[in-house]
Amino acid sequence: MSTEPLKSIQVNGCNITILGTAHVSKASADKVQELIATGSYDAVAVELCPSRHNAIVNPDAIAKMDLFQVIKSGQASMVAASLALGAFQQRMAEQIGIEPGAEMRVAVKDATTANLPVLLIDREIGTTLKRIYRNVPWWKRFGLFAGLFASIISQEKVSEDEIEKLKQGDVLESTFAQFAEDEQDLFKPLISERDEYMSASLLKESQENNYKNILVIIGAGHMNGMTELLETEGINNPSEKISELDVIPESSNWFRYLPWAIVALVITGFTIGFMRSPEIGMAMVIDWVLINGGLSALGAAIAFAHPLTVMTAFLAAPLTSLNPTIGAGMVVAAAETYLRKPKVADFNRLRSDATSLKGWWSNQVTRILLIFLFSTLGSAIGTYVAGFRIYDRLSGG
Repeated sequence: MSTEPLKSIQVNGCNITILGTAHVSKASADKVQELIATGSYDAVAVELCPSRHNAIVNPDAIAKMDLFQVIKSGQASMVAASLALGAFQQRMAEQIGIEPGAEMRVAVKDATTANLPVLLIDREIGTTLKRIYRNVPWWKRFGLFAGLFASIISQEKVSEDEIEKLKQGDVLESTFAQFAEDEQDLFKPLISERDEYMSASLLKESQENNYKNILVIIGAGHMNGMTELLETEGINNPSEKISELDVIPESSNWFRYLPWAIVALVITGFTIGFMRSPEIGMAMVIDWVLINGGLSALGAAIAFAHPLTVMTAFLAAPLTSLNPTIGAGMVVAAAETYLRKPKVADFNRLRSDATSLKGWWSNQVTRILLIFLFSTLGSAIGTYVAGFRIYDRLSGG
């Protein structure tokens, strides 16, 4: 007998039946199938965004990804994080014998077969990842994402406690919680905001399409929050709430202007150096090129970039570091994409290769993402190291 929590709520003349599922439970998938088979609903809402839904109905879509456009639009880091996230969840799936989110796949398949509209009520995963990034204090961000990528290297089995936590909560929260120092940093963008977003999406869909009976399939971790919002009519303007939660928060002013301040300091240092003597000024320029370009090139080399790509990193980083609107990683990754275009087979193997450390280096798609990340990191470190070296020369060191 299934024990999945089930709750019915009347909102504006629409009966909303919420099923709280466990993302790694066959019983939950069976319960979804059972409820849709009753024929009692005129729509099925699922805890999926368009991107995650597309991955289910069109698993080959990733093979059509325009990698150059991903890099150009600044989405390379998000794509890499999504692949690492998927790799961790795949490791769990192999251990426990059922893929996380199996009940969502059943819901989409059976609703489509029954000619029922499938309502995608969750926020885009890319937006959620960006809002997580903004919500986590800046000094914790590197650790969060470093931990996420480190999970690919780990061969340890997922603990029983972690599996139970996944059964009781939200798949994204449970995955990220493995790497976060403070889970409270994750709660707002991962849980409470998405409770509001999915509740607002439900209300908007029911109002615009006049649905009378909607079956809602969500992770059990969202059930209490969404139930409270819907029962207390806690969302007055669904469209406005959705727009509000889709906004990517801007960085604080000081953080946004920091790169420009560093550029100003570096150029000022060059100017003072040349004013003192051409020899000092030229030494500073050489330091800047060797340190900044060298560390960016080292990052590209660690990712096994093409020799010409490594050279591009060495030449591009000292220049791009003086223009915060263009990142070294973007130029370097574009060069690698031009020199060694990924093959169709690389895209087809992308999800499986992303589950192992070896796969990230052997697959040309993930290798380009690594080249982007490592050359960017090398240039960033080089900027600060070279900046201190310039200061040291000016102070007589």
